[in-house]
Amino acid sequence: MAAKKSAKKSAKKAAPRKAAKKAAAPAGDRVQVRTPNVPGYTATVDRTKYDAMRKVLLQVVPKGAGLTQSEMWDAARKVAPAEHWPGGEKVEWWVKCVQLDLEAQGVLRRDGGKPLRWSRA
Repeated sequence: MAAKKSAKKSAKKAAPRKAAKKAAAPAGDRVQVRTPNVPGYTATVDRTKYDAMRKVLLQVVPKGAGLTQSEMWDAARKVAPAEHWPGGEKVEWWVKCVQLDLEAQGVLRRDGGKPLRWSRA
């Protein structure tokens, strides 16, 4: 009985691993992002998409009254470059990622009301 179990385990170990779908981007092509919600937390994202979405958010988020999250998504979707987000794919994720980082940097601020609104600081 023990011989069968060890044979199964060795057969599983011998199976080749699947190759990763995407190779990780070189360190120079990534940018570190933060969040104001979890101090000390950082992640890295694609620099080209980050820079493109940062430019979009600074274009659509006004000073003063600000935008709700859904208004920010709608405005960003209209002007987001199709080369990075064909058909608006994953625009919301990138808006939120960059919005949180800009908020942590003090470039954007939230008003604290209901619903939340973001404006340029």
